[in-house]
Formats: sequence, C-alpha cells, structure tokens
Amino acid sequence: MKKITLLFLLLNVSFLFAQKEISGVVKDNTGAALPGVNIVEKGTSNGVSTDINGTYKIRVKEGAMLLFSYIGFSNVEKAATSSTVNVVMAESGGQALQEIVITGSRTAPRSNTTTALPIDVISSKDLASTGQASFDKALQYKIPSFNTVQTPVNDATSLLDPYEIRNMGPSRTLILINGKRKNLSSLLYVQTSPGRGETGADISAIPTDAIERVEILRDGASAQYGSDAIAGVMNIILKKDTKGGSVTVRTGITSEGDGEMLGVSLNNGSEVGDGKGFVNYTVDFSKVSQSNRPGTVDAAGEATDFGASLSDVQAFLAKKPDAGNINGSPETAAAKFLVNGGFDLSEETQLYYNAAYVYKKVNSFANYRTPYWRTLSDYPYLKDFFGDGTPASYVGYVPTFTGDLNDYNATLGYKSVKNGWNTDASVTVGGNTQTYSVENSHNRSDLQDENGANIYLENSPIAFKPGGTSFNHVVGNLDISKILSDKISIGFGSEIRTETFEVIEGDLASYDGQGADSFAGNLPQNSGKWNRYNLGGYFDVAYDVTEDFLINGTLRYEDYSDFGGATVWKISSRYKFAEDKITLRGSVSTGFRAPTLHQIYTQKSQYSFVAGEGIQVSGIINNVSPQARLIGVPKLDAEKSTNITVGIGAKPSRNFNFTVDYYNIKVKDRIILGDIVSTPYGDVAWFENSFDSRTSGLDFVANYSNILLGEGKLGFNLSGNITIDNERISPLKRDNFSATLDALMFTSRPNTKWILGANYEIGKFDFSLNNTYFGKTTFKQAGLSDNLRTEFIPKIVTDLGVNFSATEKLTLSLNVNNLLNVLPEWEFKAENAAGTTLLNDPALVKEQSNLITFNQRYSQMTYDGFHFSQLGTMFNLSLNYKF
Repeated sequence: MKKITLLFLLLNVSFLFAQKEISGVVKDNTGAALPGVNIVEKGTSNGVSTDINGTYKIRVKEGAMLLFSYIGFSNVEKAATSSTVNVVMAESGGQALQEIVITGSRTAPRSNTTTALPIDVISSKDLASTGQASFDKALQYKIPSFNTVQTPVNDATSLLDPYEIRNMGPSRTLILINGKRKNLSSLLYVQTSPGRGETGADISAIPTDAIERVEILRDGASAQYGSDAIAGVMNIILKKDTKGGSVTVRTGITSEGDGEMLGVSLNNGSEVGDGKGFVNYTVDFSKVSQSNRPGTVDAAGEATDFGASLSDVQAFLAKKPDAGNINGSPETAAAKFLVNGGFDLSEETQLYYNAAYVYKKVNSFANYRTPYWRTLSDYPYLKDFFGDGTPASYVGYVPTFTGDLNDYNATLGYKSVKNGWNTDASVTVGGNTQTYSVENSHNRSDLQDENGANIYLENSPIAFKPGGTSFNHVVGNLDISKILSDKISIGFGSEIRTETFEVIEGDLASYDGQGADSFAGNLPQNSGKWNRYNLGGYFDVAYDVTEDFLINGTLRYEDYSDFGGATVWKISSRYKFAEDKITLRGSVSTGFRAPTLHQIYTQKSQYSFVAGEGIQVSGIINNVSPQARLIGVPKLDAEKSTNITVGIGAKPSRNFNFTVDYYNIKVKDRIILGDIVSTPYGDVAWFENSFDSRTSGLDFVANYSNILLGEGKLGFNLSGNITIDNERISPLKRDNFSATLDALMFTSRPNTKWILGANYEIGKFDFSLNNTYFGKTTFKQAGLSDNLRTEFIPKIVTDLGVNFSATEKLTLSLNVNNLLNVLPEWEFKAENAAGTTLLNDPALVKEQSNLITFNQRYSQMTYDGFHFSQLGTMFNLSLNYKF
C-alpha cells in the first residue's frame, strides 16, 4: 500500500513539473479588451475565462494548444510556446469588427453585425457633426424613426420637448445610461399637441460631450429591460477616456438675428490608483436666447372671438400686428455636470460609478392678453398694474412663465468575473423636479373676505408660485451571465424599483378662485406624494446552433404593488450565409408598459385654447378619485404589446453595408388622456385604457465609405423610416377620443422620414452635407370643419458642416443648419365634396384658418403643432482644443 501511495505522489509531482502557467490579454482588432472569453486547453476540460480587463491565467501541459472562443467571433488556436500568449480576435467570418453592442441581450456582448436585432450605433462624432445644441435635437437629424418637435404653446412643456421612436409616444422608449434605467421626467404633457398624456426621460439634459456612443435598439424589449421598452431602448454609453481631454466653445445665431447661443464644455479624464481605475468628467454651461416667430393676427377673427369692436382691434393691431404674442423658442440656460468612473479592486473585480446633475432654467410667455380681451371696463385696475395709471397707458399684458428644472441620476455598481461567471450588482438613483413661476399676471377672481373687501382683483398679486412636480426612483439590479460553451450563453437577474411622484402645492393666490391668469397653481386637494414599488426577474439564453445560426430567448416576470404582475417573453434569431455577407434576422415578443404615477394621480385645472372661444379653463380628474368612481372611470392597468420584427442585413464588402427591417407593434389597452367631457363635476378629462392600436413600418440603413476621390475619401449614408400602419384597431370604450386626439396620436409625425448624408475628408478638412426629408403629416385640429383636414407639405432640410483641423490640438467647426431656410408649410385638404365647396370660398377658408391658428398667432405651425421644428437658417461655430 505504501508503494502504491508513493508511486501516486511521484506521478502527480511529475505532472505538476510538466505544467506551466500561461497568461495574456485578449482583445478585438480595435484594441478593446474582451471580458468573458473562454480559454480551453485543447483536448481537456481545463479552462478559464478572461476578466474585466481581458486578461487570463491558466496552467497547461508542455506543448499544449489553447482554444479561444467568444460568441460572435472566430475561434482562435494558439500554441502555448511561451509564458505570454496575447490574442486578437476577429468577428466571425473574418470581417472587420464595427462596434461591440451591449444593448438587446442580457447575455454576452456581440458585434453590431452579429446581433439578432436592429441596433443603431451613433458615435459622439456623429452627434457633434449635426451642430445641434442638444442631444435630442441631434438625434432628430441622425435617426429616421426618432422624432421630436418644439410645441407651439410652451408653458411647462418648454422644459422638455416630447420625443418618440416609431410614432409610439415618449413613454414607450426606455432610456438607459451605461445600461441602467434613467429616471422619468416629472412633467406630464397635457397640452393638445403630440405626446399628449405621456411623459418621458429628459434626454436633452444629457451633455453631448460626455457621450461615447448611443445604442438604439429598434425593437420591443420589455422582456429584457421591463416596462417602457415597447418601442425600443436607447442606451447612452458614457466616455471613459483617461487621455485627450478637451474644451469646446460653441456659439450660434439664427438668420433672423435672434436665438443667440453660447456654450462652453469641458471633458477630461485621468487614471486613478496607478492605472487601476479611471475617471472621466464633463462640465457644460450654455445659454440660448429667445427666438420669436409670431404670425400677423387677423382683426376680423379677433373681433368675433372676443366680442370686441373691429375698430378697437384694428387700432391695437396697427401697433402690434402680432397682437404682442411671443412664440417660437424660449430663452434657456443650463448647467450640466457628469462623471463616469471605475476602479479595479482586483484582477477579477471592479467598482464602477457614474453621476449627473443638470440645472435648467427656461423663460417663456403665455398668450398676450390684449386690451380688448382683458378690458378696462371689466378690470379697471389693470391700468395701474400694467400701465402708469392712465387708460391710454394700458395696452394689455403678457404673463411670463419661468420653469426651474433639476435632474439627477447616479449609479454605483460592482462587477466580477469568476470561473467564467460575470456578475453585475448596482444601485441607481435618479430624480427630476420642476417648479414654476408666473409673473406679470393677476388673479381676477371676484372673492371677498369677511368684511366684504376684494381678496383679488385690484388686491391681487402680479407674481405667483404655482408649485410644480417631482419624480424620483431607486433601482437595484443584479445581473449574472456566463458563456457555458462556444455555443451557449446564459444570463439571469432581478430588479427592484421604487418610484415616488409628487405634485407640489402652489401658493394660495395662484389657485384660489380662477387662480393666476394663464397658469393656475396646484390646489392642496390635488397635491401630494405617491409611491409604488415593483419586483422583476428574467432569464436569457443565447444558443449558437452553428457559427451562422443564433437563437436567443428571454422570459421575464414583473410585479407592481399597485396593479399586479405581468409575464412577457421574447424570441429572436439570426442566420448568416454567403460567407457572412448576408444576415437574416427576426424577433417575436410580448411586452407591457405600466401606467406612470403621473397618469394615475395627476388632477388639475388647466388653461387651453378652444377654437372660436379663446382661452378656457378645464380640468383633469385622476382614476383613483371619488369623482372618477362616480362617473364610472376604472383604474388604469398596464398596456400589453406584441412585437414582430423581420429584417435582412448585407455587407457585400468591407466598405458597404445595408439593413432593412420590418416591424409590427400591436398595443392592447392603450392608455390615453381623453377629450374634455361635460360631467356633474364640470368639464373634465381623464386617463383610461381606451383601445388597441397597431403600428407597422420599414427601417432602412445603408453606408458606403472609403471611396477614394482625389486626395481624399468620400462616404455616403442613407437611412429612412416608412410608416405603413399607425391606427386604432378596436372600438373606443367611450366617446371621449375625438378626431383631433386621433390625429395627434397617429398622424402628427411624418409618415416617412429619410436622411441622406455625404462626408468628404481631405487633408485637414472634413466636409459633411446632410439632407433630412420630413414626409407628410396630417392634423384634425379642434374646431376644424369635419369636411377638412390639415396636411403639412413634405420638406427637405439641408445641413452643411465644415471641420478644419488647424493643428493636432485645435479644430474649428462651422455648421449651417437649414442651409436653404426651409420652414414648415401646411394646407387644407378636402375630406369630401362639401370640403371641396368650402375650399372654393376664400372667406370660409380664412375662418377655418383662424380657428386652428388662434387668429393667425400660430400661422406657421397651427395651435396643435407641426411636423418639424425650424426657426430658419442657423449658423453655429465651435472651437475644440485638446489638451
């Protein structure tokens, strides 16, 4: 027995001496480290995985062969002939790797050309090339399926323009920052304009110079990420550079001489702890002055609407042809701070963090209160409030609206790679608060105190604090993934989220009686704080049947404290052939969107324009109020969706590629803010799960680069979105969704949008020319004859960019946006023979035009909105200096 034991020990010792330790780094051919790569000693089960930094260590026999495998990349075999074996892996099929995307699957990252889903990757250079002042406006001119417009009537909406992907509304696109959920804005859109009844994250608050790239998943992703991802996911990846900081100074002005813009941004980074960590930070300050594009007001329409003498109206309009209105782009000042960092605790673990804070102040104006609208015969004290005490000095007044926005988000997380298991645990907090101020106004309520004296009227203040809104969330995430083999990768995890929504009470004078003229404050009974939480869990598996054939499946369950649970799933697949030059891909999924706390609890009074009647006050009652129960309005439930995407991608050569994707999105129990209805509690509107809808269309993306032309290189890109269907497909549950709201939801965005760009690099110059085609949009504005519709004519907006690299450190950029000064233009179209007859009568046409533009105040865009925002030609100049 002793001899056997001795022999066994000697064999083990000899085996150990026959082994040696191999270490190295695995990267892609762009130089980026690849975490989670499988390294196996060929012919054995001995294996390890690369850590976060792409490094590995393994003990193998003398003369061993190492097999390196990673989903989406060609396998690599290398002999262990030295103690260091570094490897560069290429995308499957030997094609050049584009971008590694982390959006769209909860398993291992993949290259953009091997994903089973349509994903746009927009670099920081792409964003900067647009010359746009904010992130959301830059996306407008880069992504065809992304749309945003500035609303004609601002108020609180001036702080955040509604945006959407695939005509699905702002609340159905989930925004992530470094893969973590960003908080919603506290603003609920209640104006009769696109985006009505919804809310979204404030992406305009994110400093563009802090962004490394943006990954936009154009597919339903509720199974992977939870609520709000019915239309897709936008993942904003932050910069992590530790070298090459820069400062950028920007300035601009419109061709009309207004809208002056001035901004300065600093982005820098450094290593931390002898190269074990990094920090990258951005500081951005900007100010944009007001731009004013009012129309010339029609005297006859004014006299009719306000019951005024035509001569009095004409006398006023002779002095103020625009009736004193100020509408266009408000004055905005913003300060933005963002930091992104990480630190390697060991070879296998990392601590990471990011945080952002944004302060934004916006000054805008309500509709001008003309002297024939707010008359001295009704309110004699106005000559003292807004004049020098004499009747002749009173020429009306324009209430001002000031909004203060504070938005913050922060994530602290921990990553580890151990035995091939990738673990990511994090906590994210975020919030958005908006508070409002109204000045140059008054409370015209006829209320008396106990002694019979007026509380308001001549005793009214002229400045008010109407209150505001606040939203915040805390999110905990645990995500675990592992590449089990060169064919199977799994991921699973959980999320817990708590949300709080608050309506901030206004001061007494802002809401008492009729409240502040133009923007009434939040009443005490409508104010308060509400909270909910939800728990979710998912399981994701990716199976490479072969190198060319991939199947990915995800299952998710989520439970909300206020309305219950939802189970959703997703299956996607990709098949490559013709030496990886052609890819077929598709997905089928179910999804859900939880009603926001804003939609559940908002209850308020609001001022809005009523065609032919001027500005009127109406209200919103919430679904949990006694009034809602008494009139039979049910509580809100989640929307459910079914998404189908089928596409083809081709990469015939290294420099040319294109993709075409068809999508079909069905939403059941869609949540809407309905029309105002007369009830025993007054004229009110409410939210409800009202009907089912279908949205379908095509996305097309093509790129051709590196065309040699003279001494330089030329590149082209063409991308487009075509809407096939966007419609209601079920009966309304009640009669509170008019043709106006139907048009705002389904036809108020371009039915097609295309972007054709060309880029030419030669020497120190880089020239770009982009043409954005905005297709037809259709409106049915409130007050418009049933026999007519309004159509915005298709337009092409051309942008020119010139970059000059004066030195290795200094770059000058000139952007001329809307080079040809193209503005929105609309026209009436007849719905029937009666409409044709109406259009043949100029007087009737003018009457209809007055009804939808508030007597031509909003002649360029109509009162309810338009299909793209333009103030004319805009000149932008920036100077970038690298450290």
